[in-house]
Amino acid sequence: MKRHEIIFWVIRVPLDFIIILSAFFVAKEIRLLIDLAPRLNLPIQTIDNNSLLLFALFWSMLYLLVFSIHSLYSIKITSSKIKELLEIIRYSFYWLMFFLVAIFLWKWIVYEIEIPRLIVLYAFIIWTLGVILERIILNKIEQNLLDKWILAKKRLLIINNKEKEKIVEILEDIKKSNIYKIVWYANHIDKKIEWIRFIWDIEKIQKMFEDKKCDEVLYIDSDFGKKDLFKLWELTRIFGIRYRYITNNFDITKTNTTLSLINSIPVIEIKNTPLDNWWKVIKRLFDTSVWIFWVIILFPVFVVIAIMIKMEDPDWPVIYKNRRIWQNGKEFNLYKFRYMKWKYCIKDAYNVELKYDKALEFEEKLIKQSSTRHGPLYKIKDDPRKTKIWTFIEKYSIDELPQFINLILGNMSLVWPRPHQPREVNKYSLEEKRLLTIKPGITWMAQVNGRETNDFKKETWLDIFYIENWSVLLDLKIILKTFSVIINRK
Repeated sequence: MKRHEIIFWVIRVPLDFIIILSAFFVAKEIRLLIDLAPRLNLPIQTIDNNSLLLFALFWSMLYLLVFSIHSLYSIKITSSKIKELLEIIRYSFYWLMFFLVAIFLWKWIVYEIEIPRLIVLYAFIIWTLGVILERIILNKIEQNLLDKWILAKKRLLIINNKEKEKIVEILEDIKKSNIYKIVWYANHIDKKIEWIRFIWDIEKIQKMFEDKKCDEVLYIDSDFGKKDLFKLWELTRIFGIRYRYITNNFDITKTNTTLSLINSIPVIEIKNTPLDNWWKVIKRLFDTSVWIFWVIILFPVFVVIAIMIKMEDPDWPVIYKNRRIWQNGKEFNLYKFRYMKWKYCIKDAYNVELKYDKALEFEEKLIKQSSTRHGPLYKIKDDPRKTKIWTFIEKYSIDELPQFINLILGNMSLVWPRPHQPREVNKYSLEEKRLLTIKPGITWMAQVNGRETNDFKKETWLDIFYIENWSVLLDLKIILKTFSVIINRK
């Protein structure tokens, strides 16, 4: 662990203590001003500062103990920040339930002066928000210091026997994380990867570990024998160095297995996705709730955008529909704000056959001349078909807002793989058609990890990773990252 990680780890403890302790006294002042049921004119219950201080000190220390037991003070910079914040909310709520039970059971046994429940509730809200805000600020400060090389980055040793061209995406992703500095790669034969030093001997690697010149090992592939690799792994354990490896597709899938019986024979099933049974129902309820909320909030935006589109190109429609493929190869209409002139829009969803559609013919010509992507997907540079408003609504993904119609119709989900056009799907290989085993989504993995800079192979890999490793936490991460990408345009 780097020194700065220890410092930021230590800072959290006193800051949390101060926030929690202060929350009780702020909550007391708020209770004097605000009542949850003001029309009932309930008598205001309070507590003197000396008694409140005893409550606050004891329960603040207990709160820190709960966080320590659940490893919320051992989270490193490489850990999930979203998971950290969710864990804070989770254990703060558990602590609140325990506190409410305790102050009821212990009255007249441990203490005589009762702390009002509303003060406890207000304090809970204040310290939970305060601790979350503190974590966000500390994480941001630490990341900025790493970006500017003020703090030392983790020195990484890569075990690799592939040519640079085959691992260039891996190297770029590691560099973009701004956490690591790749200083060595180990192999029997030098692969001539510039800016990374080559080391070829396990004894030399051991000497490097002894001299504390490496913080972490990442295994990609190797021509070292099993004996050398086992020794390398043992060395990382001896010298306290983190050892990780890049999985292949089967390794990822193995985490999504269940054990069952065929009569008395134990068998292991590799599932296509963890999303099954009740999780499907929960995800559908979540999609419906989001649809209702966002339609109410964004209805004025819908009206303004529709007016702007009509002012520039009076032709109908304002909301354009396009044929897409969803689960198990079924077709549906995807809805978007029209950002092209109507004469240039593909009209496959308007009873116009593709072979007679001049707009499609023009688009295929543009794809050959100006597409910046290869494979089934395309991205036309300096597209002449776009309207002036396109720059604005595409920049902030406003054109995708009408897809909330697809949410309520049930042919899309908030988070899933990208929606596919039929003519794209016709070019997919058999393996790539696995993307059609679930619904498409309004946002997806590739949308928040590279967007249109990804080639089709990487986008497919990201979508398959999502299918095989779905979780509520992963959905939440993608949703939050979507807002970040839209705002920062990264």
